[in-house]
Amino acid sequence: MGEFSNPEKLGFDLGSFIGDLAFEEDSGSEDISLEGLQQELEECQSDEVVANILSSGDKLREHAKGVENNLRKVELDSIQDYIKESDNLVSLHDQIRDCDGILSQMETLLSGFQEEIGSISSDIKILQEKSMDMGLRLKNRRVAESKLAKFVEDIIVPPKMIDVIVDGEVNEEYMRMLEILSKKLKFVEADAAVKSSKALKDVEPELEKLRQKAISKVYDFIVQKLIALRKPKTNIQILQQSVLLKYKYIISFLKEHGKEVFMDVRAAYIDTMNKVLSAHFRAYIQALEKLQLDIATAYDLIGVETRSTGLFSRAREPLKNRSAVFALGERIKIIKEIDQPALIPHIAEASSLKYPYEVLFRSLHKLLMDTATSEYIFCDDFFGEESIFYEIFAGPFSVIDEHFNPILSNCFDAIGLMLMIRIVHHHQLIMSRRRIPCLDSYLDKVNISLWPRFKMVFDSHLSSLRDANIKTLWEDDVHPHYVMRRYAEFTASFIHLNVEYGDGQLDINLERLRMAVDGLILKLANLFPKPKQQIVFLINNYDMTIAVLKEAGPEGGKIQMHFEELLKTNTSLFVEILLMEHFSDLIKFVKSRASEDSSSNPEKSITVAEVEPLVKDFGSRWKTAIELMDKDIMTSFSNFLCGMEILRAALTQLLLYYTRLTDCIKKIPGGSALNRDLVSIQSIMFEIRKYSKTF
Repeated sequence: MGEFSNPEKLGFDLGSFIGDLAFEEDSGSEDISLEGLQQELEECQSDEVVANILSSGDKLREHAKGVENNLRKVELDSIQDYIKESDNLVSLHDQIRDCDGILSQMETLLSGFQEEIGSISSDIKILQEKSMDMGLRLKNRRVAESKLAKFVEDIIVPPKMIDVIVDGEVNEEYMRMLEILSKKLKFVEADAAVKSSKALKDVEPELEKLRQKAISKVYDFIVQKLIALRKPKTNIQILQQSVLLKYKYIISFLKEHGKEVFMDVRAAYIDTMNKVLSAHFRAYIQALEKLQLDIATAYDLIGVETRSTGLFSRAREPLKNRSAVFALGERIKIIKEIDQPALIPHIAEASSLKYPYEVLFRSLHKLLMDTATSEYIFCDDFFGEESIFYEIFAGPFSVIDEHFNPILSNCFDAIGLMLMIRIVHHHQLIMSRRRIPCLDSYLDKVNISLWPRFKMVFDSHLSSLRDANIKTLWEDDVHPHYVMRRYAEFTASFIHLNVEYGDGQLDINLERLRMAVDGLILKLANLFPKPKQQIVFLINNYDMTIAVLKEAGPEGGKIQMHFEELLKTNTSLFVEILLMEHFSDLIKFVKSRASEDSSSNPEKSITVAEVEPLVKDFGSRWKTAIELMDKDIMTSFSNFLCGMEILRAALTQLLLYYTRLTDCIKKIPGGSALNRDLVSIQSIMFEIRKYSKTF
């Protein structure tokens, strides 16, 4: 291929080849343009065949003849090969012809099969249609048979059912027969097609006779059971649960098929239970009334004097000895025992026990709750309606009201009334937890009736303080007054009863009561001739009040804080009065002269001669004065702890006054001459500690 790399040489060689070509005249050589031939040959130089031809140097015509000879040789070779295989081709042709004959026979056979299959398919389709028709008719017959069988079953009256309903006893089997009879009666009444059937004309009279017989028989049975409820000492709940509930289907049967008889049974039960329960509650209330302990009367008020109110009035027990009127005491236990069983009166009576009315109130309403709960559940289960309960309990409610209304209108026990209010609240919670709403309206009514009465009694106590006759109440005694003790116990009781309830209205009433007693105690204190007695009287009363209030609760609230502030103020006043009795000159000097500045006014400066009598007087009798103060305090204050606190405060104040005196002496020219007469601060401190040890 290297010799073709030179274009000039290539052009020369091509020219020599082209020059030898000869073209026939009719080829139209004059019309053929060789322009671009050189470029085409250059483009074909990469073709291997063309390159070989050009490189061999042969002429194109010779090359074409060679190709033609080769083709002719190949053709002759092919003919020879075909001649050699002619026998095989003939054999193959015969085989193909035989196969064609066999396939023709198979085609004929399959065509016959196809015709037979078409005939069979037609037969199958006919059979399928017949089968579907037979299936539909069978289904319709079965449906008809089922309906007819149900109709026959529902409409026929079995002999056994007739025997049981007519002659049998009312028992579980009788209940089953009643259910069957009920279904038949409903079937006859519900379907219009049944009413028009001929079979019904034969059966209907028999069904009606059975219905009437069943109603008559179960009515007599239920009435006998209701009569048993009226027998004395009958346990009603056991009879209801173990007997009546077993036959509750009787009520359903009567409600559906004997409405008039059902209403008679319903009315008979209401009348029976109304009378029975009313009698039970009346007897229980009468037994409870024998156990009642009277706590308070209309005259048992905080601000009423203990002495007899008139010449012909009967002597009464002094109120200050009747603590239950104003103090809660053990009565609070009734709240903790709220869910305990009701009292059994004859046992309590045999033990000669008496109870405040709130105990009887809780017991009565505990019995009412348990009875009402049982009856409400039974009525709902047995009769299927709740309204019957309220008709039954109209009687018991009336009996309780007849007892409670007079008691309430004559109740002057404020603590007892508040306890009953709390009891009603807890009973409402109990009924709510039981999910029994039957007493909601009744308990609301009781609660509504208790609050106005409580307000009236509370206002009576308030008025007794505001309108109290201080001349008849006053006693020449600085110890706590019985009116103040009543107030303290009364207030503490209500604070205790309000701890878990947070009743704002009660807090307001207690504040009104506190303001009234504040005014009264100040009026009583002013009747004492000496200011010291007045203050001692107030301190004793305030201290006692605080002590009682603390028993009601650790916090005490605003009322306790108020009295603590009053106690603190009056204690300071008493300390000043007490010290003035024994050290008046010393105190006056310290208050008037000890704080003066001698440098600003030399003419009025304090001299040794002025303070020397004070120092000598104090040194000669300070211990004796402290002993007298101690005795005075111990006899004046009923509370030892309070007295010791006051003594400590007095001695501390005395030490402060004396310290100011010694500081003043140090500033006086020549004051050191009085040092031998001064009592050391340590000595006074020692004496204070000595009295503090007794505390």
